[in-house]
Amino acid sequence: MSQPVKLAVVTGTRAEYGLLRPVIQNLMACPEAELSVLVTGAHLAPEYGNTVAEIEADGVPVAARIPILVPGESGPLATAGAVERTIHGFVRWFAENRPACVLVLGDRYEIFAVAQAAAFAGVPVAHISGGDVTLGAADDWYRHCITKIAHLHFPSCDESARRVIRMGEQPAAVFNVGGLGDENIRTMTLLGLDELSRSIGFDLTRPYGLVTFHPETAGGADPAAQSDALLAAMDGVSAATGLHWLVTKANADAGGLVINEKLDRWADAHPDTVAVRTSLGVVRYLSAMKGAAVVLGNSSSGVVETPTFGVPTVNVGDRQKGRPICENVIGCPADKAAIEAALHKALSPAFLPVARAAKSPYNGGNTSEKIVEILLREVRRPGFGAPKTFYEGELPK
Repeated sequence: MSQPVKLAVVTGTRAEYGLLRPVIQNLMACPEAELSVLVTGAHLAPEYGNTVAEIEADGVPVAARIPILVPGESGPLATAGAVERTIHGFVRWFAENRPACVLVLGDRYEIFAVAQAAAFAGVPVAHISGGDVTLGAADDWYRHCITKIAHLHFPSCDESARRVIRMGEQPAAVFNVGGLGDENIRTMTLLGLDELSRSIGFDLTRPYGLVTFHPETAGGADPAAQSDALLAAMDGVSAATGLHWLVTKANADAGGLVINEKLDRWADAHPDTVAVRTSLGVVRYLSAMKGAAVVLGNSSSGVVETPTFGVPTVNVGDRQKGRPICENVIGCPADKAAIEAALHKALSPAFLPVARAAKSPYNGGNTSEKIVEILLREVRRPGFGAPKTFYEGELPK
């Protein structure tokens, strides 16, 4: 039997780990792989919930913790400092441990920095979810930069796969395997509302909305003004309908701390109708999404995962602009009147059958198994990791 292939997987946020979880589990169970899980970013920050504990609770050994965030720092200089620390810490780890490939997911600045570090160290990169478009977030150009660094691509839908090839990536290195979020929904054992309520410490047997709102990091939007509009609209809808709210906090993007401070003050003022949690973890989050009357905010999960459940959804602002939008999603600007009107439409009896009929473009079957199978095959291929050539041929039919 040949030697196991040394592979690294990097995770920096709760949402990203929730998607990577089945891939990590499959790699851990595979005798052909010697896996190192590297943890960084918000996972190691108390203000974002120290969510490394969720990884360890899943029985995943953490090979290295590489902290990059400074408590209380926010804004462009904080982001630049985190990128600098990411590159420095990961170049050292890659140089000392020499994995055959590092697997990353998505589009965040710390993952962009990890990909740079791998390139500096001569370690090939495999990238999940390239080719997407999110015009309202700086993540958009981070994602495309990662694509140009990566040797192997796992886009989540046909539109994204074609976009990766249009960026000059060789079609033979692009594998449209579907979305990991869609696979999680179809395969994970979720909690009923009674069990979920006990786990969270908030009664979800009453109608509720599930909310996640992050800063828009492109276009100059004011996170404080946007979150004020969001909360005012939620207050208006609660007064009219009696709806309760389960809210997960914003991520570590610039402006996230501002949003989270407002959420905490708002929750303190509404203890009977609002629960704000730093992180739910993937099982509780998807369980809450399944049971929600409406999903609200600007998280990618609102436009990528909700179609599989067919749950009515309101997508606020431009953060997700450019992604495929399914029939269950209503878009609106980030102002109080527009959000309130969109929520009333989403909660109307007439809209529910429209939402239930939504068809997700991300169903790829056993996505995580496909990623592991292709990754191990491609990494063993002679010449893997050699300098890339720019593809200038026809797009595949």
